[in-house]
Amino acid sequence: MAMTVRFTDEETEALRAAAEAEGLSMNDYARRAVREHISRRAHKVKVVASAERGAALYGEALERLGSL
Repeated sequence: MAMTVRFTDEETEALRAAAEAEGLSMNDYARRAVREHISRRAHKVKVVASAERGAALYGEALERLGSL
């Protein structure tokens, strides 16, 4: 699917410079950045869910340990 993304002049120049430094086209650089952002967000969601499960399972023990 094709889409158009509009950047400010400053964003365009930053994208151009970053892509050039990596030896990539602006399109490839932007696509990679989006994929990395989505991956980091998915990881964060998993970490939060894991922490919530741990707190539910071990919350009482953690509270007891904290009061020693």
